[in-house]
Amino acid sequence: MDDGVSPAGLDIRALDRWLAARDPALRGAGPLTATLLTGGLSNLTYRIDGAARPLVLRRPPLGHVLSTAHDMVREFRVLNGLHGTRVPVPQPLLLQAEAAPVTGVEAPFYLMERVDGSILDTVDDNAGWTPGELRELSLGLATTLAELHTVDPASVGLDTFGRPDGFLERQLRRWATQYAGNRFRDLPDLDALLARLGDDLPETRWTSIVHGDYRLDNAIVVKEAAGPRIAAVLDWEMATLGDSLTDLGLLGLYWDLTDVLGDASIGRSAVDPAAGYPSFDELLAAYAAVRGIDPPDLGWYLGFAAAKLAIILEGIQLRHDQGATVGAGFDRVGELVPLLAASGLRHLEGVHS
Repeated sequence: MDDGVSPAGLDIRALDRWLAARDPALRGAGPLTATLLTGGLSNLTYRIDGAARPLVLRRPPLGHVLSTAHDMVREFRVLNGLHGTRVPVPQPLLLQAEAAPVTGVEAPFYLMERVDGSILDTVDDNAGWTPGELRELSLGLATTLAELHTVDPASVGLDTFGRPDGFLERQLRRWATQYAGNRFRDLPDLDALLARLGDDLPETRWTSIVHGDYRLDNAIVVKEAAGPRIAAVLDWEMATLGDSLTDLGLLGLYWDLTDVLGDASIGRSAVDPAAGYPSFDELLAAYAAVRGIDPPDLGWYLGFAAAKLAIILEGIQLRHDQGATVGAGFDRVGELVPLLAASGLRHLEGVHS
């Protein structure tokens, strides 16, 4: 609807009435207002002002199908489990598990606290941070991931959150199936990468809660008198129980993504060694120190992360060519797919990009 007040996907007046009935104390006195913070192909995030405390609302993308509605329940569940642990997450507050038009959101959604701070998404976001602060934040990102991987799922009510057994095999099959469904051209390096990943499937050494999309721009960072810190880890829609090293592989891929993709917009990152960011090897050492393990060999996991991102971009290119995407920057993402596939093969050979 377009009432001049509500952003796409949310009727703020209806949400106001729903919150007043559901939790009058949280509703507060003033009228609610909403601002879309992030949108697109992932879950939508809105800033909600006017309630008794600053809020954020998360809902599925526009046009979602109800079979994926459990994602909101899963996100809320993992936040609820991790809140109060050493892993910083926003406090989850209210869950609407079923689509209810009366709320103004015709999809499941939840409300959580809004955490103040910044997100380091591009090199321009590094302005105002010293090299020492950026280094400390980077190492904190790695140690926070290690803390996540040491959480006992049963101790936070997440022991039935996924199926660790056979996780890598299922993941590889899932992404290969998605690639087959979106295939519209020959990509010999991506074909070879998927084949090699299947032939060299590693034995899982550590299972844990995994974030599924762990990277710098999915964290809120803050400056304090005691120093900079990770204030909250966001975007838990891919979280499950699985092989811990898949999170490290994805973090490593994104940490060095500009080395692979150059200046392409999809490869934008705040990570810039000249600004003070440490190498990924240093992050890996910091992670391993918290876990009490030797830094693991991530060749397969970096290759798998490259294959996943390549398949995602190939699907985006196909949808763009079919006229099914909206917005700028999607017309040439397909050019990046061979670069990622070649990078993945190099990782399997033990050669850094």
